[in-house]
Amino acid sequence: MDHHKRSDPLRTRPGRGAGERAALVLVLLVSLICGAVAAGMLWSAGARADHELAAHRHQVRATTTGPAKNPPVAVRYGSTPRAVAPAVWEQPEHVRRSGTVHVPPRTPRGRTVTIWVDDTGAPARPPGSTVDRALTSLSGGSVAAASVGGIVAGSLLLVRRRTEARRLAVWEREWEQVEPVWSGRLRRGSAPGIDDD
Repeated sequence: MDHHKRSDPLRTRPGRGAGERAALVLVLLVSLICGAVAAGMLWSAGARADHELAAHRHQVRATTTGPAKNPPVAVRYGSTPRAVAPAVWEQPEHVRRSGTVHVPPRTPRGRTVTIWVDDTGAPARPPGSTVDRALTSLSGGSVAAASVGGIVAGSLLLVRRRTEARRLAVWEREWEQVEPVWSGRLRRGSAPGIDDD
């Protein structure tokens, strides 16, 4: 019988690469699931908030009383640049109001524009769009996926390090027993025919 085919206590155990691949798949799977759940929750919460906000937002027609001017800080709704101009409008009906509203750049005096107001008739931001809600959900889901993935990966790395430390300790103990035989060096006093006198 070939002694090389016998069990070797120091032989590297197979399956380490497969274990690492399985751990990577686990991290990715958990991250994707958590990211999807977070994105779904953000989408639902945003949809409820936008629905409630839309119930108190109204579009009215306003007439500018002066030319448009760029605001001190760039103001954007989505990708559309906005300027500001003085204007007048009615909200509620027959109640005249005035103020500064957002308008397209270079809007002249006397131009009719559509603005958003709240229940009191004051200028207000419009309800969130589906695109805005999708971007918020996607970014939030990505952050959640990255955070959970980092936590899971860190936990698996910690477990792996502890496992490796235990495996190394076992290997060292086995080597202490195997090394004298493997190298041909016997422990003192263990060789036959040697008198310790």
